[in-house]
Parts: sequence; structure tokens; C-alpha cells
Amino acid sequence: MKVTKYEHATLVISSADSLLVIDPGNFLAPPDFTGAVAVVITHEHEDHWSAQNLSAILEKAPDATIYGPQGVADAASGFEITVVAAGDVIQAEPFTLEFFGDKHAVIHESIPVIDNLGVMVNDELYYGGDSYTVPPKPVGTLAAPIGAPWLKIGDSMDYVLAVKPKRAFYVHDMTLSVAGKSLASERLKWATEKNGGEYKPLEVGDSIDL
Repeated sequence: MKVTKYEHATLVISSADSLLVIDPGNFLAPPDFTGAVAVVITHEHEDHWSAQNLSAILEKAPDATIYGPQGVADAASGFEITVVAAGDVIQAEPFTLEFFGDKHAVIHESIPVIDNLGVMVNDELYYGGDSYTVPPKPVGTLAAPIGAPWLKIGDSMDYVLAVKPKRAFYVHDMTLSVAGKSLASERLKWATEKNGGEYKPLEVGDSIDL
């Protein structure tokens, strides 16, 4: 299994000729994800999905199933969304998807808190969407958030320390300057290595084998 980082929070996991696409948001360049068997959208914010990108994925992979919480189904009403909830385990061969959590991290008291689900792929890769939900099981590889309106880097460091992944890389980086991303990345590296993990910063198009 290989994970490739795309713009912002988009991840593509590949196994043999099959692809799993996670959070194809509006920062993503028009994708060509031929071979996609499933799409996971963690929540309804547009930096994590767009109608244009979903349509582009389905044009190349019309049989792909789209999974997301109820908030995504409501927002993406023009698409067929399979609604999932915390505790659900889904087989989207060759991928096993397990969902955790239920709400987005708080941005501000004036902004409603929406549905958000983290996803574990093949009991190895965990991505929490816009949340600090810690799954109640070991995490091999963590996609850790690095920059967002709801994020303070100290909170993200505490999240990495709590998860204790064997490997970690950053996501959710489009809100940061080059200098800001470099500084924050060093903090996440420290938190990962504190528990003996390996930290690998990925740029757009970079991959790691899991």
C-alpha cells in the first residue's frame, strides 16, 4: 500500500491497481484518479471536497463509492453519498475503512460545529480530518494537521504525542507560508520522534510505502 499526498488535505492510497481518494478539496488541481474504488470525505468544508473534483473522479471511475458523514450527504446533494458514522467498518476492496469521531474541531463559538469523521485505512493509516480524535487502537502512520483556522501548533503536537504513531507526515498545509510550514513541521517532527516514531514531511506528489 502506498500513500501519496496531494494539495492541502487530499490523500490517495494505492494498492495494486486500486485507488482510495480522501478529501479531494477545492485546492486540488483537476485530478485523474483512474482506478478509484472509493472516495472518503471527512466533512463538508470545501477545502475537503468540491463538486468539480468529485465529478472528475467519477468520470474516470463511475463505480467509485463516496463515503461521508450526514453533513457531507446534505452538502453534496447532487451526488450519491453513502453515509457512515463512528464505529462503522466498510470494505471497499482492497481497502478496509474504519471511522472514528463525530465532530469538527471548534473554530470559534460563533461558527457551528459540523460533522467530521476520521478514517483508518487497512489498520495502518489514520487521518482525522479536521479533528484531534485519537482512535482507540495503535496507529502505524498518522496524517497530522499542520495549519488551519482551528489549529494551534501546540494542540497538534499534543495530538501526535497522544496518538504515538510509528510514522507521521503533515497535511492541511495550504494556509501556511513556506516559512510557517517549515517551523510547524519541525514541531511535529519533535512530537513524532518523542515516542520513537519516524517523521517524513511530504510535498505535493510525494509518496511513502506502508
